Order: sequence, then structure tokens, then C-alpha cells
Amino acid sequence: MSGEPQSPEEEPRTRPVGGTEYSWCKAVPTGTGTTVLALLLSKPPDISAIQTALHNLQNSHPILRSKLRFDATTRTFSYLIPPAPHLQIQPFDLSSTALILQSLHTPNDDDDHHYSITPFHLILEHELNQNTWHDPDNPLYADKDVFFASLYTLSEAQWTLTLRLHTSACDRASAVSLLRELLRLVTGGEGTATEFGDNGEVNLGIEELIPAGKANKPFWARGVDMLGYSLNSLRLANLDFRDVESPRITQMVKLQMSSNETEKLLAGCKSRGIKLCAVLAAAGLIAGYTSKHLPDHQREKYAVVTLTDCRSILDPALYSHHLGFYHSAIMNSHDISAEDKLWELANRCYTSFANAKNNNKHFTDMSDLNFLMIKAIDNPGLTTSSSLRTTFISVFEDSVIDDSNGMHQQLGLEDYVGCASVHGIGPSIGIFDTIRNGALDCACVYPSPLHSREQMQELIDHMRRILADACNQLESES
Repeated sequence: MSGEPQSPEEEPRTRPVGGTEYSWCKAVPTGTGTTVLALLLSKPPDISAIQTALHNLQNSHPILRSKLRFDATTRTFSYLIPPAPHLQIQPFDLSSTALILQSLHTPNDDDDHHYSITPFHLILEHELNQNTWHDPDNPLYADKDVFFASLYTLSEAQWTLTLRLHTSACDRASAVSLLRELLRLVTGGEGTATEFGDNGEVNLGIEELIPAGKANKPFWARGVDMLGYSLNSLRLANLDFRDVESPRITQMVKLQMSSNETEKLLAGCKSRGIKLCAVLAAAGLIAGYTSKHLPDHQREKYAVVTLTDCRSILDPALYSHHLGFYHSAIMNSHDISAEDKLWELANRCYTSFANAKNNNKHFTDMSDLNFLMIKAIDNPGLTTSSSLRTTFISVFEDSVIDDSNGMHQQLGLEDYVGCASVHGIGPSIGIFDTIRNGALDCACVYPSPLHSREQMQELIDHMRRILADACNQLESES
């Protein structure tokens, strides 16, 4: 490095974070909002080719090469965008990976082997709990990258490539687009990163792109809604907590269904004019209520958060290849009893969500929910047992559809999972659903040991039985 000053073209650029991005900057240090893409490979990965592809992605998507800067004086965050890509893949050889896997078996995970927890699964959870951004006040953590990559050697025939990102810079749509672009670049598929990039710019935050008038709310109405959200949260039921004192991490269980079952579920949704997210939420609510073994007449109120990708309705409209965080949340609560049946409850869940969205609640309530999220982070005692649980379950309005099996085979991609950590503030269950080659595959994340792996596996297994029974019911009705 020479001592000469950089030319103006080489100077880093900065952009202040927006309101929603700021709430994630507050949430990630607590443990919620570390996004991870984990790829299980059966062919020896070409690190040089992957490194080049990642640099191409950083060039075409400046948000991926940005650093998160925290100003301790003003208590504000901003993105610092260096002029050139700098990501380096961190490799772990066979012995290093083995040591990591050994360290992941803790007393809380004695039942890992009982539930067939694979090394790939454990590495995913390990990455979800690597929090590079946990202490923004510490000078050692100043200007931290938002994007990291690691390569783990599981055996002489299996490897795991992980991409770890700060959620403020990468929502689920961004992660899906990132994966597709990476696979296209590494396998030499059609299209380049530049064609699908962000034109060398870090796009504005979502609040700056809301169409005029869509987020307007009278002051009195905002006050009433804030009070309503706050009071309602005190009446919400939670899944039973197992350990509210111990330090928390994020763990994951899978919910998978066959392509035949998935086809029937989607047909049932289509015939009723609802989306799969409502069916997943309803199955979770019924399973959660049933797990508490309450008297049949007793009702409980549970909250569902549905995350919706706003890109297509912003001004100007964005697309999935515009990376950043452009989802918004809609929260609804539902009274659940032993009498509730899946399809009826799914209709209620979807109608509540659709009505709220039609009334622009995903825009008008955005700042309210962000404010309450930050208040809960700063004051955990505002939540039940200081658990930081704000909702029972979170789902995404639209499922990820992936039919790119040919590209996966070319790369030796046996499996992949994309999800985010939730052990700070958030739901008891966060569902990241994908329909992969026609079959439903959900990564269900939860805070441990607030909830145990055994508890969550039983709940997810019950959800699966509820969904399978719904498929059989549809078959008998046809």
C-alpha cells in the first residue's frame, strides 16, 4: 500500500441506514438477524472459482461489500461502501471442522443423535450463532463486513459452503437471489452478476421507497395502534418455555413433505383462494395449542407475523435481484381452541392477513412495529419471562420455488438451507419454506434452550401430521 491519498473515485461511500434497517442493526447484536445460506457439496469445491464469483457479486451488489459503521456519539449506523470487493473465504480443513463439530455437542443437545442431527445441520446452526456484530460499541468491531463466507470439510467426500450476512442487508428474497446468481456464476450458466446487479448503487431503505400516501396515518390513530399492540402483547399466549435463564442460541428442525402431499396442499389452497403461509401458520397454531394439554373449552390468543416482500409495490419498483431488506411485517392474533380445524383456521389466518395488507398495514404500521421491537430489545422485561418472544410463529407470504435441480447436480449440490437466527427478539418458531422440485421443505428455527430440540421436534412432527391429515381429507372429498 502506498501512502498516496485515494482519488475521489476510490473513496468509500456511505449511506445512513433506514428505519427498518436500524431495527435490524439493534436486533442482530442480541442474536436475531444473522442470515445464513449453507450448501452441502459432494464434489471438491473450486475455492478460487467460488472466490471470484463472490467478488463478482460484491462488484455488482455494493451492499454485499459494505461495512456496517456505528457512530458511538450519535448512536447511529451507516453503510460504508469500499470501492473494491474484499471478501475472503475462510477454509476449515477436516481436523478443524471435526473440532468444531465436537464443540457443538453440549448437555442441551444430548438428544442430537436420537434425532439424527447431521454434521451439515450442526454447521448450519454453528454459523447461525457466529455473531460478528454482537458488540458495536467495541472499537474492535468497528466497520464490520456485512458478508462472510466459510468452507468446512465434513469428510473426504462432503463439504459445506456457508454464506453469512447481516439481515439488514439481506432479506429472504435477497438470499434466494444471491444463491441463484452464485450458482449461475460458478456453473457458467446464462447471465452474469452485472446483468442482475444493482447498477453499482446501494438502494435506498424501504421507508424512502413507499409510494406517496401509502404510509400515512393520523397521529391519534398511530397512538391507538401503538397502545393496541402493547396491550395485546400482554394477552398473547406463548409456547411453554423450558429454560428462561441460560444463554440462548438458534437451532433448527426440518418440516418436509412429499411432492404428492405438497401438490394436494397447494391444490387445497388454490381452491380456497388462500396461500400456503396461512396453512403453515394454522398447523403451527393447532400444534402449539395442543402441546399445552389445556381443557377443551379453554381458548388462548396467539400471534402470527407474516412477512411480505414489498419490492414490486415500491416506488420505483424493485426486483428480487435488488439486494437489501425490503420485507414488511403484518401481525395478527387469533383465538385458538380445541375445536379449531386446519382449513377453517387457515382461512381465518389468511383473511386477517389479506385484509390488513389491503388496508396498507404493512406500510402504515411499519414504524410502529420497528419502535416496539427496539423498545423490547432495550427492555426485555416488557415480554413474558423476559423471553423477547413477540409472536408465536412467523411465516412468509410467498414460498420460495426452486426447480433448478440440473444446476445443482452440475455443482454437486446435495442440499442447501437458508434461514436466519431468532434467539434474540422474535418468534418461537420462524418458518423458512421452500418448494423444491415440487416438495415442501421448511427450515424451522427457534431459540434454545428457551425451547428444547425435543419439544420443537415434537411440535414440528405434529404439524406435519396435521398437514398430512389435511391432504387425506382433500383426497376423500374429491
